[in-house]
Amino acid sequence: MTYYVFRFIFKVVRTIELTKRQEHILDIVKENGPITGEHIADQLSLTRATLRPDLAILTMAGFLDARPRVGYFYTGKSGAQLLTENLQKIYVKDYQSIPVVVNENVSVYDAICTMFLEDVGTLFVVDKKTILVGVLSRKDLLRASIGKQELTAIPVNIIMTRMPNITMCEREDLLIDVAKKLIEKQIDALPVVKKSDKGFEVIGRVTKTNITKAFVSLGDE
Repeated sequence: MTYYVFRFIFKVVRTIELTKRQEHILDIVKENGPITGEHIADQLSLTRATLRPDLAILTMAGFLDARPRVGYFYTGKSGAQLLTENLQKIYVKDYQSIPVVVNENVSVYDAICTMFLEDVGTLFVVDKKTILVGVLSRKDLLRASIGKQELTAIPVNIIMTRMPNITMCEREDLLIDVAKKLIEKQIDALPVVKKSDKGFEVIGRVTKTNITKAFVSLGDE
């Protein structure tokens, strides 16, 4: 399911839609740039004040660039190129959320209760030193629940995914790279970690929901 969610998002935000007037401004700048705002306004029979919001949008979006005493000029970048550039500016630290962790000695029953109460799909397992040692997914807990086993007597460290088979990320990683990892591994979340002498400390999480919010926000902008 994660794969199809991200494929849909990529298609939605692939293009940047402009108004007819903004497209007309781009054509004028392409043909006459560098050109001042006053000259653009004259060609459109508009005031400079009326045109200012459109020029601001086109400049902030990256279609145009402006230099003092020179004017506006076309950057030559397509909507897809601008989108790619914007994706390269979104980092994990901008959208990470609070991690939900459990101790490696808690029971499977307690882990199921925690997952239900916290309304998450992934739990991160830590040791006594709060260092990451494992990950628990819905599938792991569901698998352990099948059968006649006493869930209160089974510690999560028996069923969790252990190191070094845990896919992680850091605060300074690009969010687009994390999205690719989620698709490749077909998982719902990654722990955001900080490396120390003892191991990896969990400082956050990135889920497909976090990434969906980031891409939708980018599309709205």
